[in-house]
Amino acid sequence: MNVRRTVLPALATTAALAGVTVSAVPAGAHVTVTPDTTAAGSYAVLTFSVGHGCEGSPTTGLAIALPEEIPTVTPTVKAGWSVEKVTEKLAEPVTDSHGNEITERVTRVVYTAETPLADGYRDTVELSVMLPDAAGETLAFPVVQSCVEGETGWVETAAEGAAVAELESPAPTLTLTETTGDGHGTATGTGQDTDQDTDQDTGQGAGQGAEADDDAAPATGLAVGGLVAGLAGLALGALALARTRRA
Repeated sequence: MNVRRTVLPALATTAALAGVTVSAVPAGAHVTVTPDTTAAGSYAVLTFSVGHGCEGSPTTGLAIALPEEIPTVTPTVKAGWSVEKVTEKLAEPVTDSHGNEITERVTRVVYTAETPLADGYRDTVELSVMLPDAAGETLAFPVVQSCVEGETGWVETAAEGAAVAELESPAPTLTLTETTGDGHGTATGTGQDTDQDTDQDTGQGAGQGAEADDDAAPATGLAVGGLVAGLAGLALGALALARTRRA
């Protein structure tokens, strides 16, 4: 079978990824990435998921390569896994969003399982990154999955015009979208929407209270009317009794 394969330079030049073999896996059983936001220029948490081994062999590690557009990363500490950042010197320093000069970049993050993850069981790891301000661009995060026996390279990217479905071992990817928030992955107006909901709820509660007061007013009037009528009846009864005695 002819398969289009494009491996990012960061992976191709890394000795740790040399000799990666692509093992056959069921369709859809890939290592995937799920971002909490795809807004360009925003901070995002990327969740990488693995749910199978290498042809049945338990998973022992995940080496996640970062695109050059993302020079820094903050891996989430994961119980049951050790984590390491692998860096390289930059040919030219770059400045991050906070004005700090960066002279080296993280090329990949390596998670190693303390206990091999059995085939057929799912687990996830997370990376916090700042997405580049390039709406419409697709970023690839090639992953090498190490197992007790063998490894699988999820490193293929589709050539222009080709379908990802044609790839046997596609690299996890995400496409950046237009920024709609404050640059931290928060949608603009979220707080306002919450306040509006609260105001609406408060207004409804006030309306219900007013209705309750309106309903209570007639009931109170009836109670007072009944009391007056009862007193009047007692007075008439007492008057009649007095007349009878005089007679």
